[in-house]
Amino acid sequence: MLSNMIGRKILVAITGVIMLLFVIVHLSGVLSVFIGPDVINVYARMLRSLGPLLTLFRVFMALVLILHVTFAVISTLTNRKAKPDRYAVKRFSFSTFAGETMICSGLLMLVLLICHILQFTLHITPDVVFGVDAQGRFDVFTMMRESLRILPISMAYMLFTAALFLHLFHGIRSVSQTVGLINDKTRPLFHIFGITISALLLLGYWTILLTALAGVGVFGK
Repeated sequence: MLSNMIGRKILVAITGVIMLLFVIVHLSGVLSVFIGPDVINVYARMLRSLGPLLTLFRVFMALVLILHVTFAVISTLTNRKAKPDRYAVKRFSFSTFAGETMICSGLLMLVLLICHILQFTLHITPDVVFGVDAQGRFDVFTMMRESLRILPISMAYMLFTAALFLHLFHGIRSVSQTVGLINDKTRPLFHIFGITISALLLLGYWTILLTALAGVGVFGK
């Protein structure tokens, strides 16, 4: 039983790290929109040119996501059953709140991720604007600008990234503890590291969303 629990935690940690790296790379690519419409359209065309490799990568990430969600939920429920005092009064802290809401933030992210795929990957939501730029490439920039100008859509993505912030903040600390890196000396360092990475990702995504929603900068052209 103990070995199964440890195995699940290690699997959750590995898949979590893979998804964190993906989020960082994804944000790096999307932030290229601030260089100009041409750059984000080139980036999107480059991804599409990968063809079968891109499809295989998406399948791989889908499997990683399924494994992470499945074993994270199982581990959380198992831990709660093993702690009958979980309903006792606890002193509130941000760390406690982030940890207690891991399933909620994770499931919220899953729902909004599906919406994101339907919108920007499969292009089947009604807000998507189809078109091509001057070079005949699919105009990803215009699609982003017009969709993110819609308040409910931007608000949904803000909610998604806020959930991501909470999830990563606790997740980074949990991964560090799972692999044995946390002790009395390193705990404050991983606390700072977790909140820094999470905050930078939140800032990056919110910068795109707020700029598009306000129609300023590159999105105001």
